[in-house]
Amino acid sequence: MTENIALPLYRHSLERPDALALSVNGSEFSYRELAALSGRIAGCLQTVARTRRIGVLASRSLAACAGILGTAWSGGTYVPLNLKLPPARLIHLFSTLDLDALIADARGAALLTPEVLAAAPRTVLVGDDVQGVPSARIKSFSTLDNLGPDKPTDITGDHLSYIEFTSGTTGIPKGVMVPSSAVNHYLKVMQDWFGLTPEDRTAETCDITFDLSVHNMFLTWHAGASLHVMNPLQMVAPARFIRDRAITSWLSVPSIIAMMRQNRTLEADTLPSLRLSFFCGEALPAGAARAWAKAAPNSRIENIYGPTEATIACLRQPVIEPIAITANREIVAIGRAYPGMAARIIDPALRPLPPGSPGEVALSGSQLAKGYFAQPELTAERFPLIDGERWYLTGDLGVEDEDGTFHHLGRLDNQVKVLGNRVELEEIEMHLRAASRSDQVAAIAWPLSDGSAKGIVGFVSDSALDADTIKDDLRQRLPSYMVPSAIHRVDDLPLNGNGKVDRNALVTRLDAGTVAVTEKTL
Repeated sequence: MTENIALPLYRHSLERPDALALSVNGSEFSYRELAALSGRIAGCLQTVARTRRIGVLASRSLAACAGILGTAWSGGTYVPLNLKLPPARLIHLFSTLDLDALIADARGAALLTPEVLAAAPRTVLVGDDVQGVPSARIKSFSTLDNLGPDKPTDITGDHLSYIEFTSGTTGIPKGVMVPSSAVNHYLKVMQDWFGLTPEDRTAETCDITFDLSVHNMFLTWHAGASLHVMNPLQMVAPARFIRDRAITSWLSVPSIIAMMRQNRTLEADTLPSLRLSFFCGEALPAGAARAWAKAAPNSRIENIYGPTEATIACLRQPVIEPIAITANREIVAIGRAYPGMAARIIDPALRPLPPGSPGEVALSGSQLAKGYFAQPELTAERFPLIDGERWYLTGDLGVEDEDGTFHHLGRLDNQVKVLGNRVELEEIEMHLRAASRSDQVAAIAWPLSDGSAKGIVGFVSDSALDADTIKDDLRQRLPSYMVPSAIHRVDDLPLNGNGKVDRNALVTRLDAGTVAVTEKTL
């Protein structure tokens, strides 16, 4: 047996029932209130469960948090569904997943057109913020019976806590199946290291379709702390939210730092309440890390690394001076493996490479996912046995240095050929950051033909330098075939739902000839 991920919240509801558990959309809920609602949802779900898979078409709402907790409480598996999915994609997922029930908030319910609802599971639960319920099949939380299991259901270690869909870099969605044992291992390691307490106040910066949300929710409730959910408008000005709520624990993608620097809201000593700051999901520029350290002088700062397939994060690098920087990248190293996890650099034949030799990052240990939902061949390909041990091949290019510290060198599939030369886009971006004196940059291989690019296109935001100056600097740093053929200076870089730079959106703009109305281009 292993611990149900909802069990800590239940325990705190008994020990500290009136303590704040959740603040969302202007409302606050105690541990008693959140546990009571989760138990009622669990009671409903247990009457219909077959597969125990419950879709959650919600985010940044009470319905999202209580739906996830209620699913876990019932012994089910929650499946976050992206609110930006088109109807046809939702209908396909409903069919593929064979869901027992669907939980939606107001935004999710708005997507339930007659066609979508016809394909949805028979049981649909919605938050009490949903107005004008469109079907008698749909039940509001307030109509649920008070009867439910007294405590979270006992589960086994291989029970799936959630299935997180990730498009990866191929564009083909993959449902990553994450067992409870992996989540509990992650939570224990992080709690042992960082010791969150009931007095901590955590910001929820992510949609539930991004697995960093699992850290924010369940590490908070594991400690009996309070979770403060940020809406999209608050994400635009996070410094004010951090100060107003006296946030002590923060986890986000590094792009948020660049946005705050651009908005001039990340000044020295402006975030004194923070004591823990984690960054994950993309490369952390050293300059951005130093800017955050000045703004949050009382905070420990950690660069953590890990794919969804290894449960949130499984390597860490403390950001302390002198910062461990990846050579030729000016980004923070990804560090060393968590207890119970192992990392190595391998060649295409899956053989380990010595320190200093770049190769693919492979991971093994207690936090590995069980594989991909309904994709056994892909699971076997990406989770091979190496010397009798199960590993996950990340698709990331990395290197281990002589001290045993790991460094991220970009995606293997971000290695493109330009005029016959092998080019890593992250390396160009490193130099583009330096030349433009901005963290908000992107390098795109475009246009592509038969796997080879005719050139590189650069994008820069929040730079006082003109394109001529930036390009002259790049010519001093890079061989000619790596210098962008065009540099677009734009007001903002598009971000995807997880806060990362949306490369596909930039390619689409280039293809359509609509990079930006306000662009300045060379």
